[in-house]
Amino acid sequence: MSRGAQLFNDIVKLWERYGDSYLKGIQSTLILALVATALGCLIGFACGLLNTIPSPPKAHPAKRFSLALIRGIIRLYVEVFRGTPMVLQAVFFYYGLPYVTNNAVKFTSIWLASILVVSINTGAYMTESVRGGILSVAPGQTEGAKALGMNHYQSMTSVILPQALRNIMPQIGNNFIINVKDTSVMFIIGFPDFFAAHRAATGASYLYFPSAIVEMAGYLSLTLIASFLLRRVERLMDGKSSYELAARDPLVMTAGTHRHPDVPL
Repeated sequence: MSRGAQLFNDIVKLWERYGDSYLKGIQSTLILALVATALGCLIGFACGLLNTIPSPPKAHPAKRFSLALIRGIIRLYVEVFRGTPMVLQAVFFYYGLPYVTNNAVKFTSIWLASILVVSINTGAYMTESVRGGILSVAPGQTEGAKALGMNHYQSMTSVILPQALRNIMPQIGNNFIINVKDTSVMFIIGFPDFFAAHRAATGASYLYFPSAIVEMAGYLSLTLIASFLLRRVERLMDGKSSYELAARDPLVMTAGTHRHPDVPL
């Protein structure tokens, strides 16, 4: 029997024996990636908004001090969690906290610990993405909102953030794809993800390379599907590219009368 045929037979044998385990691992991986990415985005949006609150020189000293302190804490959080590997963060939270607190703080759920670690890690990256997305919006948008009498909160929620969200959508999708792959490091604390299923299958069958091929094919399929869906979402957010005049009478002044075809007169 040729090497290729033997490899194919080993892969089939693995799937017949451990297919259910692989599928359960894929399910756990997707759930963790989705939940952690959503929570990480919320953390990133909160920190990004706090980072962009204006602090003019004429503001009250207490306000300026508070904003400076908040930004310092956010900067420390971002640098620590972007500058250390996620696998070590998982070890610290799951094994380190009980050690340094004499078991006063410890996780009883591997799921909770994994979601916390991946969410906080994602939030650190999303903080800078959100800040960059907000700063990428033209300053004239903020000036226009202030001219209409909006405060900072109103201009952010109604004018700036909707535009910034479109700018950072690729990064949100990129973080989700990264999380699909990086959840594999949670095996260090015993999380039952797709990679853990691979380790269990190879430990029982010693078919490491055939199982690795199954893993690679599984992760590649997940990321390709995620990329396709995220591109579809981006195109939907772009809307239609063609616009028509809202005025029916050709003698009516056309300045400022353009409208989207889906918006009724």
